[in-house]
Amino acid sequence: MATIISAKDAGAAVTSKHPFNTSYILGISFISALGGYLFGFDFAVISGALPFLQKQFLLDAYWEGFATGSLALGAIAGCIIAGSVAEKYGRRPGLLVAAAIFTSSSIAMAMAPGRDFFIAARFAAGIGVGMASMVSPMYIAEISPAHLRGRMVSINQLTIVTGILITNLVNYTLRNNGDDAWRWMFGLGAIPAGLFFIGAWWLPESPRWLLKMAKHDKAASVLEKIGGQSFAAELMPEIEKTLHGNTKMSYKAALGKAVLPAVLVGIGLAVFQQLCGINVVFNYTPRIFQSIGASQDDQLLQTVFIGGVNLVFTLLAMLLVDKVGRKPLMLFGSGGLAIIYVIVVRMLGAGSPNVSWFLLSAIGVYAMSLAPVTWVLISEIFPNKIRGAATTIAILSLWAAYFILVFTFPILFDKLKDNTFYIYSAVCLIGFLFILFKVRETNGKSLEELEDIMTKK
Repeated sequence: MATIISAKDAGAAVTSKHPFNTSYILGISFISALGGYLFGFDFAVISGALPFLQKQFLLDAYWEGFATGSLALGAIAGCIIAGSVAEKYGRRPGLLVAAAIFTSSSIAMAMAPGRDFFIAARFAAGIGVGMASMVSPMYIAEISPAHLRGRMVSINQLTIVTGILITNLVNYTLRNNGDDAWRWMFGLGAIPAGLFFIGAWWLPESPRWLLKMAKHDKAASVLEKIGGQSFAAELMPEIEKTLHGNTKMSYKAALGKAVLPAVLVGIGLAVFQQLCGINVVFNYTPRIFQSIGASQDDQLLQTVFIGGVNLVFTLLAMLLVDKVGRKPLMLFGSGGLAIIYVIVVRMLGAGSPNVSWFLLSAIGVYAMSLAPVTWVLISEIFPNKIRGAATTIAILSLWAAYFILVFTFPILFDKLKDNTFYIYSAVCLIGFLFILFKVRETNGKSLEELEDIMTKK
């Protein structure tokens, strides 16, 4: 029997007369969020594999950065593909295509005979990551009631960090399995990718997409499973009113005067989440700890610690995002990182092993703020009629910023060493001011209610 809960939420003080089917909502959210797990896998696997790839393919700083960043270039292409597929064919087909790409690219990376083939395969993996990074949180936001949406979308971030932790554990376990250990690191990704593909077949289509395509009966059926007949009857007219008969994805419409403020906020949040610098800690842990004389075993062990802290604080974020609100968490994250990075510079400069504690603190702050909340905000601030195009633009910006970050870090670190983190501290200060003055609170409001808020200047 389905679990029935009240719609009261402490943070937003929302009370609903509808009985919500929590087990159904959780089930489809977790299946969709398996794309996040594979996102985490492809994001993290490079950290453990880089020491082996450097020897296998003789990578210098340039090629190390490009091999890492090629995932982001693929993700940019994946966002464009996902935008078209998700709007024309539905959110569910977008997830299925992403799962198929994840499976094939994992096998291709594991079998790579040379550097260029490997980079091409990692680019393909990035296509899957880009599709999942866009479609999974958008799908979850569109099937979740307002009072649960923050926590449900955060499930996607939870699966990302779970993927990072498990991948780091596997990498550490395989570290002494010879020069070809990296092939197993990448190849094992085909297992969760296959499970994601199977699970995606069971997902219902997004009711908001169904209404956009004038499939009223199917949309009503999904909404009734989520919150009963009264919920469907109440919400359907609200959704239809915001669509205004527009069924085609239009980038021109997404840049129109009325919605441009929301789109610019989304772009700003996406770019800041990457340029804040934390992902260099995830992707280049061995290089950072090598600079203070840590052994290869210790370097890979640090990735496990980082993955564990990331998971614990993401769980904390899921408890807070619908209670504390989005904006306070984002301000905490940007301000906290700006301070911690200054301490990291001092510790790295002194060659102190205690730097690990401050890097773990940075991961914790990021995991309970900028990491999950940015995805939540991007999934909910755009109006229904331009959500696909606007989400594509925002996430394209995110992946472009990620490529810039991870491509430039090895080069900057070779030249500036620990002072590189001063740059990220300055970015975090700018981000704090952007959030303070430009980001509006969205907690506890339906996607339709947010249209009036986010499109106001």
